[in-house]
Amino acid sequence: MTRLLPERPHDTPEVEYLYDLAFAPGRTALSSYRLRAGPPVEGLSWMVRDDYDSLSAAIRYWPVRAGDSPCLLLGPIAVHPTRQGEGLGGLLMRHTLALAPDLGWTRVILVGDPPYYTRFGFRRDLATGLEYPPPTNPDRLLALELVPGAMEGVAGPVTAGA
Repeated sequence: MTRLLPERPHDTPEVEYLYDLAFAPGRTALSSYRLRAGPPVEGLSWMVRDDYDSLSAAIRYWPVRAGDSPCLLLGPIAVHPTRQGEGLGGLLMRHTLALAPDLGWTRVILVGDPPYYTRFGFRRDLATGLEYPPPTNPDRLLALELVPGAMEGVAGPVTAGA
């Protein structure tokens, strides 16, 4: 059985271990980590636990600005190597993206694999006006409108904090 649960403060060390396992300890050197100042967005850090209470997957979002516009920065999202291919990442994505508008968020950006994220509605063309901190492959910068038209006119540097 899979249980979808909000991440709590006491889960942080285990979630960080999963991120290290999935991305390697050098993950914090990536440009996205410069944007992850302060705590993640309240209500959008979720995880999946199995029958034995083992952590199977986790997702977090961070408040950022794109030009003058507040945005969510999705990530990291990770699935334990022994549970990959079971749809747990998709479960976390659908769940948290459905929660975000009720928390006042209208747009989400990320740097990731287009074939994976386009399945959830993320598009490259919505992010063309964004200036993401280097080094970043611009083809991997994607955006999603949680409200139609939310990315219209959104342009400029992506910076920490909303």
